[in-house]
Amino acid sequence: MNKIIRYIKIWWKLTLGTSQIAFQSRFGALLFLLGKLLRYVFFLFFLVVLVNKTKYIAGYSFWEIVLFYATFNLLDILPQFFFRNVYRFRQQILNGYFDNVLLKPLPSLFHPLFGGSDILDLLIVALSIAFICYASMHIQNVTPLHILIYILLILNGFLISLGFHVFVLGAGILSTAVDNTVMLYRDLTQMGRLPIEVYQEPLRGLMTFVIPVGILT
Repeated sequence: MNKIIRYIKIWWKLTLGTSQIAFQSRFGALLFLLGKLLRYVFFLFFLVVLVNKTKYIAGYSFWEIVLFYATFNLLDILPQFFFRNVYRFRQQILNGYFDNVLLKPLPSLFHPLFGGSDILDLLIVALSIAFICYASMHIQNVTPLHILIYILLILNGFLISLGFHVFVLGAGILSTAVDNTVMLYRDLTQMGRLPIEVYQEPLRGLMTFVIPVGILT
């Protein structure tokens, strides 16, 4: 337990350091945050218009689609928030900083994964949770068992994302090609913004069993 508290304190200090860097240009941070917010709202608006025209998408009602989209964004932004240092890992390999990290009494994966979260992502996290709660209140027959299964599936998706980021770190040590691999992952997960039933076979099977985007979201 003491080790966990120690790791949380280290993560918090690293996050404070990266947050100070992010807010060196407050105008730039504001634009970045505004861009994230507009992207979130505009696609949600697109779904609202689409469902109003068709009533259902692949058998899902409006509030079920909103719940699905908010869940996708939560599973997309949480790994970005916690594992933001993966995006900086290539530069740390090239400039030798990672060699210095390995000398410290920490697990070798701790700093590459949790070496400073992006506090700007918290707004989208809060927005996604709010939409999940609000959409759930408009869906009928939601029981405590459904909520428990939903939370377990969220944890499962987060662990799948964790595994992929660990794979990216390993590939980064071998080839330093972290940026392209992470962007490929981000592009593939964007297909999970809509229910997997929207896609036809064999793409649906590929997204479920080969590239587990369907299971992730």
